[in-house]
Amino acid sequence: MLEDRMPAASSATDWPAAYPKGYAVVDVETTGLARDDRIISAGVYRLDARGEVEDHWYTLVNPQRDPGPVWIHGLTSDVLRGAPLFKDIAEEFSARLEGRVLVAHNAVFDWQMIAREYARAEREAPVRQRLCTIALSKELGLPLPNHKLETLAAHFGVVQRRAHHALDDARVLAEAFRPSLLAAAAGGVRLPLHECRPLTEWTDRATAPRIGQQASGGYGSYRPSSWRPSRSRPACPYPNPGRYETGKPLKQGMRVAFSGDTSVERDLLEDRAVEAGLHVATSLSRLTSLLVTNDPDSGTSKVVKARQYGTPVVDEAAFGQLLADVEPASEG
Repeated sequence: MLEDRMPAASSATDWPAAYPKGYAVVDVETTGLARDDRIISAGVYRLDARGEVEDHWYTLVNPQRDPGPVWIHGLTSDVLRGAPLFKDIAEEFSARLEGRVLVAHNAVFDWQMIAREYARAEREAPVRQRLCTIALSKELGLPLPNHKLETLAAHFGVVQRRAHHALDDARVLAEAFRPSLLAAAAGGVRLPLHECRPLTEWTDRATAPRIGQQASGGYGSYRPSSWRPSRSRPACPYPNPGRYETGKPLKQGMRVAFSGDTSVERDLLEDRAVEAGLHVATSLSRLTSLLVTNDPDSGTSKVVKARQYGTPVVDEAAFGQLLADVEPASEG
């Protein structure tokens, strides 16, 4: 683990009072992208309210399994074998996150990986809000050809030294976030903050090869499909009663689609919907009863189709309340 303290600087910019008081810019490298993949390294840059660096920290993490795409992150089984387990660094990681907004590039991914690791360790991540720098760049209208980290870095003249190294990626993001934050403050832009709810329900549903064991197809032949648990579900036993009507309860058999970032782990949210007797739809059609999204202005294909079809839209919080009282399907 590595730590280095730096002096903080101030800015003369008139500062919005509603902006957060501090940030934790985070990058994690992982064994893959699935819900049962593990964190193998983490980098955190702590920033003050105006985006100035306070300190940074880095650690390797032993995932107790095959490290996945070594050719991307460069971390082999030999390197990770002697690293601490996540449960052993959870307290120190928490100290870096406590009281701050988690900032990441594609923040929902980093947050979900972190939340899962804390859940496995039977702890809760001390994060209540997150900010995605992709969403912020869209809010600012930055003229980017794409939303890769390297593209955002180049826009602000930030030089990347070691791509896919958690500490350097966190540094690059911190340096790109600072001018973004200053531009947002100067323009009175509302920061795209999302609530983070700690994950308290967790079951590892797939067993991956451990460090030192052969992965399917031979060590080093990383194949995510061989590790990812199937999310196929049995068909909903109830007929579709039609569209959801505002002010009325959901009814078993209704087709529900999800779009965009959610505070609760998406798999868990979908599982709860299925348990309540709803049909989880992977796409949106004229038969969809309801679309759940926290960003109705996102312009995703599902949101666009919902507008075209007149499909009702609710946010995640409202959907959670509706799930508490789902009307039984009609008999016959």
